[in-house]
Amino acid sequence: MSRFIPAVRRPNALRRLFTALVLLGLLLTAVFLVWRPFSRSVPLGPQQQVQTINPKMGVHTRLTDEAEAWKIKRTLEMVREMGAPWIVEYFPWAYYEPEPGEFDWGHPDLVISHARRQGLKVIARLGFAPEWARPPDTTPLYLDEEGYQSFGRYAAAFARRYAGQVDYIILWNEPNLSMEWGFRPVDPAAYTAMLRVVTPMVKAANPDVQVLAGALAPSLAPPGSEWGLDDRLYLQGMYDAGAKEYFDVLAIHAYGWHFDPDEPAAPDVVNFRRAELLRQIMVANGDAEKPAMITEGGWNDHPRWTKAVRPSQRIRYTIRAYQIAQEEWPWLESISLWAFRFPWDTKTYQDYFTFVSTDFEPKPIYLEVQRYAQGQWEAP
Repeated sequence: MSRFIPAVRRPNALRRLFTALVLLGLLLTAVFLVWRPFSRSVPLGPQQQVQTINPKMGVHTRLTDEAEAWKIKRTLEMVREMGAPWIVEYFPWAYYEPEPGEFDWGHPDLVISHARRQGLKVIARLGFAPEWARPPDTTPLYLDEEGYQSFGRYAAAFARRYAGQVDYIILWNEPNLSMEWGFRPVDPAAYTAMLRVVTPMVKAANPDVQVLAGALAPSLAPPGSEWGLDDRLYLQGMYDAGAKEYFDVLAIHAYGWHFDPDEPAAPDVVNFRRAELLRQIMVANGDAEKPAMITEGGWNDHPRWTKAVRPSQRIRYTIRAYQIAQEEWPWLESISLWAFRFPWDTKTYQDYFTFVSTDFEPKPIYLEVQRYAQGQWEAP
């Protein structure tokens, strides 16, 4: 018998195959449409409360690009279980307003609802301009005067939607670095002009929200540098431009590099206690009653990075930083260290800032900080 299908039968066979594939495709589409809403959510579970001896402890969670709901929930569960009541999370403007006035709050809803159910306080970092809100051939970190109103409308919409859920909002990130200011010369007066526009819009939408400004990178860059500007000089520049009335909390980034957290602050050194120099500038400008928050900071234990420390040092330094915040800095409301977990390995030194691996394996630093939060840790 011939193995070949007669020519007159081939069209019918192909037609049946095509019909079967179409039906299969329709079936898979139907299954996807039914399943998709459930894939983005998992049960919130019962209301939780963080147990800790240090209510100022926090971490930067980096759930921005985490798409799976169960991973979002597990991340926030582990933050609570570690004993940290605070998180900083990034909510990029371009992600949630891709077209003017068209908001997609699905992902922020998911993150914020799970964070609150775990008993966590959310500090929301806002920035990252969509294409329609900035000039052509600029990066999402470029925001000029033409875009201030648009950014203000996004920040106000965010503040309004999450009133009573998110009480702290950071406006932009590290504007004293050229890269974070759209690869152009940094300008504290321009940043202050943005605050003058955006802060009143946010307050009108939610009078109770606290606006954080600064989020300044620790830097030794002198005036005129192509890379940025010393954070002390930049903060004074903000005050000189009239920023005092347009923010409620100063956001500080406090990285320790290879220094012990008790290393004294100095103008020519980047270390953890550099935060005290920024506090001195606040006081000198009549802002002593205003609190500060550390929204990034910490140590790295990469085996070959020049600014890293050994893993055992990182554990000691991190716990000591939490202690300093609680015991020595009454002006500091919270300290959220970088970074709890990344959705995927970056394959760079950044992976050595994390407390938990991408597959949720607790690192030694997580376990030791957890012991500290439970009152069971003793310095070696």
